[in-house]
Amino acid sequence: MTKQERADTAAQMLEELYPSVTIPLDHKDPYTLLVAVLLSAQCTDARVNLTTPELFARADTPHKMVKLSVKDIESIIRPCGLAPAKAKAIHGLSGRILERHRGQVPKTFEELEALPGVGHKTASVVMAQAFGVPAFPVDTHIHRLAQRWKLTDGRNVQQTERDLKKLFPRDRWNKLHIQIILYGREHCTARGCDGTKCRICRTLFPSRRKPVQTRK
Repeated sequence: MTKQERADTAAQMLEELYPSVTIPLDHKDPYTLLVAVLLSAQCTDARVNLTTPELFARADTPHKMVKLSVKDIESIIRPCGLAPAKAKAIHGLSGRILERHRGQVPKTFEELEALPGVGHKTASVVMAQAFGVPAFPVDTHIHRLAQRWKLTDGRNVQQTERDLKKLFPRDRWNKLHIQIILYGREHCTARGCDGTKCRICRTLFPSRRKPVQTRK
């Protein structure tokens, strides 16, 4: 198979497995999604979903969040890890949204990435899932699977994102990034598949025998 044929085959199989998808992070609007995505850095979505109900019960808008102290936020989100930095970022971005965006989460990559603690991946998730703008956020699952499927050389997540955007139709990006994440968690895990065991890996590379070494 060519690289494009592998991409097309993987996309078709993912659509069969996950015809309907929703973002795994519980949220009710762009602001709570932004906070949840920020909390998910180096933390599982399941842990975030266990933590955010208490946080959002106290503060589910920028106006309410800035009324909490950074220490208050930190004490609630501690189970998510990196609590001091995340609490400072959540408090800071809430204030910035109030000061510069009239309390509304901005709708451009540039403005989102200018918020405290918000990087390109976080901005991409919000743009894709809150505002429907085509984006292809690359997390560890996508970065690993794209290498196993030889859709990228995996030099870094930025290169992986560029390569995947070239291979898949723009109108599929928002759904595909969630489909790949789900597949990576359920079937092509870091320990459960080495590029030779799961259904998609076997389909794309039926003669592959050696494990695939992926870059983080």
